[in-house]
Amino acid sequence: MSERRDIKNLILVPAIITLAVSCLRLTGELMGWSEALFGRVPGGGASLIGIAWLVPIFGIYYGWKLTKMGNPAKSPGKLIGFSLLSFIILAAVTKTLMATLAAFPTFMLILMAGVSIGTMFLLRSSWPELFKTLLFYGFAARVPVILIMFLAIMGNWGTHYDSPPPELEEMHWFVEWVITGLIPQATVWIWYTVVVGGLFAGLAALILRKS
Repeated sequence: MSERRDIKNLILVPAIITLAVSCLRLTGELMGWSEALFGRVPGGGASLIGIAWLVPIFGIYYGWKLTKMGNPAKSPGKLIGFSLLSFIILAAVTKTLMATLAAFPTFMLILMAGVSIGTMFLLRSSWPELFKTLLFYGFAARVPVILIMFLAIMGNWGTHYDSPPPELEEMHWFVEWVITGLIPQATVWIWYTVVVGGLFAGLAALILRKS
């Protein structure tokens, strides 16, 4: 119970900040604000306003906070190494799939989802407390996005939340939400949160250890 309470306290403020950024992003897209800040192209176009940029920041924060709370990394170097290995594996799988598949079939996303979840767990042994914290934060960040995408795809809002990859075949809006919203947000983006957050937390832990 104490561990769950500690994690809840750790992720509460970051989760609120992340939700606020998601709401700002949606508002900016619906209002037609700057494309550089609120891109509406599929994938978001690496716009400056987005919750993906928060992950390195909160990774450093969690690494610092857990260390100060007496739950340091067992091995920061191992954590960093597993983070990079997870990146390499998923990148290799993605590149192979894109090179061998002419279209963008739904099972490609499913395969990527499975690989991302599998490689994500490489990080667990090197810092269990951080892994759990980033995992819970990841879901706190992505569940609102899943709900936004459900409404956006159903209503055809014209945002990046309801802009599927151009290669995706025509399908019912609910199936499109499952394929482009629910599955990626609940798997690949959780992987991104844990692995990128873990990488930066590991770097922060190394600095703290040497200071």
